Amino acid sequence: MDCPAFLFDPLPVPSPCFVLDAGRLRANAAVLGAVQEHTGARILLALKGYAAWATFPLLSRDRGEGPLWGACASSVDEARLAREEFGGEVHAFAAAWSDEEMSELLQLADHITFNSIAQWQHFAPTIAAHNAAAQAAGTPEKMLTCGLRINPEHSEGAVAIYNPCSPGSRLGIRLRHMPERLPEGITGLHWHTLCEQNADAAARTVEAVERNFAPYLRDCRWLNLGGGHHITRPDYDIDLLCSTVSRLRSTWADRLYLEPGEAVALNAGWLVATVLDVVEADMPI
Repeated sequence: MDCPAFLFDPLPVPSPCFVLDAGRLRANAAVLGAVQEHTGARILLALKGYAAWATFPLLSRDRGEGPLWGACASSVDEARLAREEFGGEVHAFAAAWSDEEMSELLQLADHITFNSIAQWQHFAPTIAAHNAAAQAAGTPEKMLTCGLRINPEHSEGAVAIYNPCSPGSRLGIRLRHMPERLPEGITGLHWHTLCEQNADAAARTVEAVERNFAPYLRDCRWLNLGGGHHITRPDYDIDLLCSTVSRLRSTWADRLYLEPGEAVALNAGWLVATVLDVVEADMPI
């Protein structure tokens, strides 16, 4: 629906109910589109942050009026949703994939990022066979590209549970575990360190990655800065993000991706609910 908040009448809406404002979604999409236009980066919708598929035509450049290049999935089901409903590029990452999941994912994804060298080594023959079959069939568009997720060991998150670089994190390959050079078949690197944060945190992470992973960046055809970028927040430093992304593209790899989830739908709706009772505990609940 399109309506300003002060005109919204909750009475016709079932309770509880999430109500989305199409106008606000379009406004968020316009901000993300402007970042893409200014930097040349490609922004993907992180489905684990927002997956209301009825609104995908407002966001997807492939299936509607939106600016986004595709979606990123953290499961086979999310990859299927991305392929069937969002269109465009379908990227997939998970801490680990099973053989059964990979057999499905091969038919859904355009790009898969692996969380460890061991996972890549396990699936590299499968990926190679899939790509060879696509090439032989004259369907090169079905060939997969692959990457590795690195752990920059640079913490920006204030809450440990949301910090992918906290001690003991299972996410991403640490520098000491990287091979001498990128394995054959790996074309880029992905990292994610943010959670609802501003561009200064993204810029500091980029500096840490460049400082520690420069020998690998030289061999990359693409880089993915992950999610957690609160780009549509009113106080977000878009100029700093754009300058950071533009410098990365000119220095290392021409193809850059961002994967915001919450930022796509930030402040674009309401939860309508009804108070049924007030319980007196240490405070009214």
